[in-house]
Amino acid sequence: MGLFKSILESVAGSVLSQVKEAVNAATGNPAPPSPARSQTAYAPAEEVAVQRSAAEWQAYFAEILATEFPRFDVRQNVPVTELAGFAADEFQLYTTRPRQVYRAEWGAPYTFVLYEGLTPRGIVMLGSGQSHYSNVKYLIARSYAKKLGLPYINFYTQMPNERAYVISRIAKFVGR
Repeated sequence: MGLFKSILESVAGSVLSQVKEAVNAATGNPAPPSPARSQTAYAPAEEVAVQRSAAEWQAYFAEILATEFPRFDVRQNVPVTELAGFAADEFQLYTTRPRQVYRAEWGAPYTFVLYEGLTPRGIVMLGSGQSHYSNVKYLIARSYAKKLGLPYINFYTQMPNERAYVISRIAKFVGR
């Protein structure tokens, strides 16, 4: 409840500040500059990360891949079966469960696959929350990428994913 109240007070204060600035601008009275918001040791993820929709994140990453990694042909939303075929392989996805058979078609589609000619060289996968480590569809997709010997480069969309960070992380796995 305290976090919710804090966020609500912050939003209300911001809106009030904007209204005051608009009124002052309309009446010709200059508003004093508003004090910078102090940084606390804890900031909710909603305030730290850039808020974008899934489509906006995908467009952001597509632009980075196109401009910073031009040697690769990039395909989006590639089904796992396109790389692994209609396979059924045994994996241990969770430490608390035994090895089980998982079908490739059960995996989440790869957000981006980087190709050199016709050869896949790496996978860039976007996810939210803890999807890369807890969601069975992502775990299946990751397992098949590993089986194929392809780097699986995951990014969380609730994180800032600053351009320099994204570029360096992808380059670490596939070069430039």
